[in-house]
Amino acid sequence: MKEMNRNKMEILGLMSGTSLDGLDIAHVSFEFQGDKIDYQLHHTHTFSLDESLLGKLNQATKMSVEQLFILDKELGKYFAECVRQFMDKHHLDKGQIDAIASHGQTIFHQPQNGFTLQIACGSTIAFHTGIPVINDFRTLDVIAGGQGAPLVPIGDFELFSAEAESFLNLGGFANISFKKNKIIQAFDIAPANLPSNILMQQIGELFDRNGEKARLGEINQTLLEALNSLPFYSSKGPKSLGTEWLHQEYMPILNQRDSLENLLRTHIEHVAIQVAKILNDEGLSSVYITGGGAKNSFFIERLSHYYKGKCIIPSIQIIDFKEALVFAFLGARYLRNETTNVPSVTGATTALCTGVYHRGG
Repeated sequence: MKEMNRNKMEILGLMSGTSLDGLDIAHVSFEFQGDKIDYQLHHTHTFSLDESLLGKLNQATKMSVEQLFILDKELGKYFAECVRQFMDKHHLDKGQIDAIASHGQTIFHQPQNGFTLQIACGSTIAFHTGIPVINDFRTLDVIAGGQGAPLVPIGDFELFSAEAESFLNLGGFANISFKKNKIIQAFDIAPANLPSNILMQQIGELFDRNGEKARLGEINQTLLEALNSLPFYSSKGPKSLGTEWLHQEYMPILNQRDSLENLLRTHIEHVAIQVAKILNDEGLSSVYITGGGAKNSFFIERLSHYYKGKCIIPSIQIIDFKEALVFAFLGARYLRNETTNVPSVTGATTALCTGVYHRGG
């Protein structure tokens, strides 16, 4: 096991989001000097999920306990294989990596019932790579009464605070973080890429590139009003969204008898309205946008139509890998025995060093 310097670390951050668009790996080095944190993003890559794994993950919420345990181990082996390929490609030796920080694949997220589940077995990844693994970053926060999400805001303000007043991530869901009276606030705003992806998969495509099909549609006003009236939007934070809510509350409304283009257009308009409302109501003058949705030029146009401030789009590498980078940062904080959650964000009763450590093989 590598002898650890707590002030200089190299971490591999692994992120697999609810959109199921692949496993992101980021190789990041951190240097901690008092209150100053320097980081360097060395290498990045996204590994696509093969058809077999993708099919199983799409059915995971309906699996038996036994099937889910098998999938947990299978996904852990897949993540380990991706790490090995990544390290071979970039000529990295396992001895130079302090840890792998893995988000895992969310299957269930029910903080109201006291649990959240991200699979991709940490012990399996550690054994097959020979590198220590930190995973399960959300559970302890939920046990402490929190939502277990979002966890990225601590990275937003430690690593990117000079970039903008607020930070918007457009993944499967849209989440925001900003400071109010010097206290970090963050929460999920609305579904983002997931509904569009689900609609596009009905015609055999994975996503609506640049919002091209949505741009061709017209807004279904009745549908838009129904979406804007969902109770989630009037509830106070801390709050977070999961795929269960999406399929029980959102998709039954969106799945109306209308053209694909109109449904996509209405969804995009809805999300732009909800995001802009938060930004405007909080008086935020700028927003730093990452996640796959940042590449959807039509959505950015619609957001800019409603939002009074400035939309900042960073480099493609940061758009694609910010969450993997931040989970690497959470891994570094774990190794330094520093807190990884923000109670003002998640609603937990206390700040905690969350995560579970698995020794390397």
